[in-house]
Amino acid sequence: MKKGLEKAPHRSLLYALGLTKEEIDRPIIGVVNSASEVVPGHMHLDKIAEAVKAGIRMAGGTPLEFPAIAVCDGIAMNHEGMRFSLPSRDYIADSCEIMARAHSFDGLVFIPNCDKTVPGMLMAMMRLNLPSILVSGGPMLPGYAADGKHADLISVFEAVGGYKAGRLSAEELQQMEERACPGCGSCAGMFTANSMNCLAETIGVALPGNGTIPAVYSARLRLAKYSGMRVMELLRQNIRPLDIVTRKSVENAITVDMALGCSTNTVLHLPAIFGEANLDINLDIFDAVSRKTPNLCHLSPAGKHYMIDLDNAGGIRAVMNELARGGLIHTDCLTVTGKTVGENIKDAKILNTDVIHTLENPYSKDGGISILRGNIAPKGAVVNENTNGIITVNGHSYEDPALQTGNTNFALLVAKHFSEPFKDSNGYGESIARLSNMLGGGVIIQRFGDLIRGQRSTPKRIEESFVTPTLSATPGDLSLVMPKRILDGIIEMIYALDKIAPGTANDDTLLYGVEVKFYNMEVQLDNNLQTCHPGLFVIGDGSGVTHSLSHASASGVYVARYIAENA
Repeated sequence: MKKGLEKAPHRSLLYALGLTKEEIDRPIIGVVNSASEVVPGHMHLDKIAEAVKAGIRMAGGTPLEFPAIAVCDGIAMNHEGMRFSLPSRDYIADSCEIMARAHSFDGLVFIPNCDKTVPGMLMAMMRLNLPSILVSGGPMLPGYAADGKHADLISVFEAVGGYKAGRLSAEELQQMEERACPGCGSCAGMFTANSMNCLAETIGVALPGNGTIPAVYSARLRLAKYSGMRVMELLRQNIRPLDIVTRKSVENAITVDMALGCSTNTVLHLPAIFGEANLDINLDIFDAVSRKTPNLCHLSPAGKHYMIDLDNAGGIRAVMNELARGGLIHTDCLTVTGKTVGENIKDAKILNTDVIHTLENPYSKDGGISILRGNIAPKGAVVNENTNGIITVNGHSYEDPALQTGNTNFALLVAKHFSEPFKDSNGYGESIARLSNMLGGGVIIQRFGDLIRGQRSTPKRIEESFVTPTLSATPGDLSLVMPKRILDGIIEMIYALDKIAPGTANDDTLLYGVEVKFYNMEVQLDNNLQTCHPGLFVIGDGSGVTHSLSHASASGVYVARYIAENA
């Protein structure tokens, strides 16, 4: 781009940028900056970029900065913005590639921070395979709840459910939303952004400290300067991303993923990143690594600790050194430091065993991720049921491909125990189902987002929903049908389920109502399901004891074993 007679027009345009001949003659390093006034994790990246550029200049290079977009997954959640978050990852990768190839940079420094910018930039880094380094903006500090305890973004989501359930006042919710996220940085817990920033450090394409140094610390600016200096050394040594990202570094990343208890979204992003490095990473490796890797950290939302606690406890290097002690880390992998993983971590120590557990005292003996073959209601659908003329709903799984869908279906059953003089529980259930039929002409369907906002779903809102209904039902308002206590229990359960199955509390989750279960009166049984008549046992739902297929099956197994053992 710069040398030879034919490149005079190119140099003329570089002069138009205000560059001197000396600057043009030096290696030109592209600085990809995802700074934004929209994303809290990115609002300070202008300072990170300036520090990176200072480092490049100190090491003899010329930095040229260009932008990348960024979506805040927190702000984009629970409305149509969710449709654009994941696609932004690939757009970021494509735009970085376009800019780098179009302008023939000698090297690159990538500055991401939040959810999709990190994997997007890492994907571009693999594609381009130029001397490159990544330096993120760092995690946010935790905020505070109304009771003075630490809080973060997930605390606010939980507080919404708490308010709906009557456990939190409107004033306490207001205080929570104002104080939970105190400033710049990626959300304070081990969510997707911080997970990916930690794994970038683990893979070896970012300097030690990238994953954990808080956004507001001056150490973050020093890290950015060192990253700018380091990319120049990578250029001189001709060390490229594909020299660093190998099968061994992949295994290191997944091992640390399991040890840290990272976001399950890493299972989505890591194969995409490593795929750009021509490494075929399937789900089996996550399962295999998880089974042999102990979980050493419980950071929010899994536990009480935050990223700052992990940093103070020794950071990623301490975690990796502890894993290496058990032979779980490949220590011979090259990193952007120019040294191996083993050389980088050899002096790292765990400074707080409450935050980073030892191999001898893990939270669990495995990483907690198992790849399941199958699913709840695989390729199933929500269907109508007719009970004595009352229309209710249920979920079915179909073998016929023509009847299969892409939705996952589950039921939330709320049990109510009534005191005297109430006696007709089945009649009570029927009355709720009849009310649903009266208001909806059958089954009512409502978006979860509409329910928690106190508004009915309309045909237009259902049509624009991310999830396509499998049953023709009437859009409406379930709060007009179901008693408040039951509805509060359902809402609370959905928020609780969202912790282990992220996305359950999505605005577009569809609720069908109602399903009513009718059970027989309970038979008088002992603890072994035996009646007052010796040798007569009652199993399954007919006893009134079990209320599901799994419970019914288990009761049969239990009684069979009891009879065999006492025959």
